[in-house]
Amino acid sequence: MSPINLAIVGVGKIVRDQHLPSIAKNADFKLVATASRHGTVEGINSYTTIEAMLDAEPSIDAVSLCMPPQYRYEAAYKALAAGKHVFLEKPPGATLSEVADLEALAAKQGASLFASWHSRYAPGVEAAKAFLGSTTIKSVHVIWKEDVRHWHPNQDWIWQAGGLGVFDPGINALSIVTHILPRLFITGAVLEFPENRDAPIAADIHFRDADGLPVHAEFDWRQTGKQSWDIVAETAAGQMVLAEGGAKLSIDGTLTFAEPEQEYPSLYRRFAEIVKAGTSDVDLAPLRHVADAFMLGKRKFVEAFHD
Repeated sequence: MSPINLAIVGVGKIVRDQHLPSIAKNADFKLVATASRHGTVEGINSYTTIEAMLDAEPSIDAVSLCMPPQYRYEAAYKALAAGKHVFLEKPPGATLSEVADLEALAAKQGASLFASWHSRYAPGVEAAKAFLGSTTIKSVHVIWKEDVRHWHPNQDWIWQAGGLGVFDPGINALSIVTHILPRLFITGAVLEFPENRDAPIAADIHFRDADGLPVHAEFDWRQTGKQSWDIVAETAAGQMVLAEGGAKLSIDGTLTFAEPEQEYPSLYRRFAEIVKAGTSDVDLAPLRHVADAFMLGKRKFVEAFHD
């Protein structure tokens, strides 16, 4: 089978760090074009708009959309309307409704739509899911704290309405939680907004499931020093710690699973699978929790944030 001719829209840091190396190592894809206001890829045809790219490159089969979520719907709609398969960086959109509309359009066009959640493909996630499925879970604590100045320097879009603020990393935790735990719903939340920003810098959230399982999540963008991306579960079989964003799994203090990170290569393998199968993979559970947190969350205003 011939490689899938792939284009990328939005050439920024995540594309250079993750997408390009993953595509280069995957024989199912051939990068043929990019569209970006500022970024280009050496040796690849580049355009400043997706419209110009689609008009000039009819051989494109699929498009990876890597711009901020507030601007993704229009590009995704144009790609799907042109019959292209679409890979959506996380979060898949700025709202639930627009992603649902894209899913309906993909079905109508016979195209594949992939809402990618890279943290679900962290090496320890499946082992954690298997462990939790084999025992009784008593409680869960999610600690996702990092330094926004390190990970998102001078990125104003992330502080704008629709940019999600601390939920940009926090949704990574939610993508794991919704994969390894029973179905949960939010019972309460407190969202901390800098007085000069439209998106939260921290969130404290409580969940439960139908049986009353308590889950507590803490997201914070003000962490300095060591970063924390951990999920701690108290179970009948001991304490489980899924650490470093899902890279390491420990049971009662004993490291039981650790492998090198392969999240984005796994995403592109999954994208190739659904394109070949003519299906879509659009799980909105993590984004739905974010929407619920904004719906139920109490707003607390804190000191202004400056880069």
